[in-house]
Amino acid sequence: MLFSSIPGLEEVKQKIILAVQNNHLAHALLFHGPEGSANLKMALALATYLHCENPQEQDACGTCPSCQRMNKLIHPDMNFAFPMPGTGDSKEEEEEKKKVDYVGSFRNFAINTPYGNVSDWIYQNDFEKKQLNISKGAARQIIKTLSLKSFEGGYKIMLIWSPEYLHVNAANALLKILEEPPEKTMFFLVTSHPEQLLTTILSRTQKIMVRAFSDNEIMSHLVDDGFCSREAAAQIAPLADGNLREAYRMIDQVEDENTTLIRDWFRACYSFQVNDILSFAEMFSSKDKEAQKSLLLSGLNVIREVMLDKSQLQELMRSVEKDREFIHKLGVHVMDEEKLMRIYELLNRAHYHLERNANAKVLLTDLSFKITRVMKPLQTA
Repeated sequence: MLFSSIPGLEEVKQKIILAVQNNHLAHALLFHGPEGSANLKMALALATYLHCENPQEQDACGTCPSCQRMNKLIHPDMNFAFPMPGTGDSKEEEEEKKKVDYVGSFRNFAINTPYGNVSDWIYQNDFEKKQLNISKGAARQIIKTLSLKSFEGGYKIMLIWSPEYLHVNAANALLKILEEPPEKTMFFLVTSHPEQLLTTILSRTQKIMVRAFSDNEIMSHLVDDGFCSREAAAQIAPLADGNLREAYRMIDQVEDENTTLIRDWFRACYSFQVNDILSFAEMFSSKDKEAQKSLLLSGLNVIREVMLDKSQLQELMRSVEKDREFIHKLGVHVMDEEKLMRIYELLNRAHYHLERNANAKVLLTDLSFKITRVMKPLQTA
């Protein structure tokens, strides 16, 4: 993983390299940026640079044995922690996890989908319907691993991906080693949700903000790396809104299933098709929690798009062309501004309760009937 493998973001790379060269790098770094940003790749590129046997002015050499091992993420002084199902505090759970090479799975994830999110991690490992966290047992393993000497005499690095999933007991267990780590030990915390971290964790880290990609950076990357034509890249880049994960999804021409589901659900609510509403609630409850939250967020995004369309701000809309007719009709024939705001609030509240483990089927059924009451046909003169 080299800095040169990351499209653009030159000012972020330069800031990190200067910190290394001037010995201004803290022992605990928080790489944070929006979903689809290069926060994970930036952390891995820095790890490669620190392990490199022949570092160059702007990047690791990419050819020494350490760089070659980092390219496969198998360097013996590069360690990982990430969300897993279960509490991880019982011996039975620990033994069960040892049967599966989850570290190997994470290496594969980081190499092949470095711009992926937790939902991608869940689907890769069939973790659906399972609650994830980084357990106190995992924290004990982190402390044990870092208590050992470096294999190659250089930096020993612990990368914690999605540290917002740290169980409160795990976070508390790591506070001391985060503040006073062994010599030449570094923590890289990588997240898209820094606001969800405990203040005690945040206060012990040096923050590195990895901004979203610009439209030009995405377009150049897609064209230069042969993902698509310049014409297609010019259409994809603005819609991706700085999210390279979303840009890749659009290249693959994957249908936005969530928007289609929201469209059918809204139509069932508007027509008060009770059987369809109950079927949707059944389908919704069968999904894992991350997919349920993603579906509600798609509903919020549809409402946002309708608001922009009604305000004649089409240049700010991010929906794909095939969804525009549905969005336009929803605003013209079904909902005025007041209705839009009420449904937005209902969806937002449902998302809040879902995060706090509300029963998904009951929540969605109740939400559907509330939306039905809001979606009464507009009165025309």
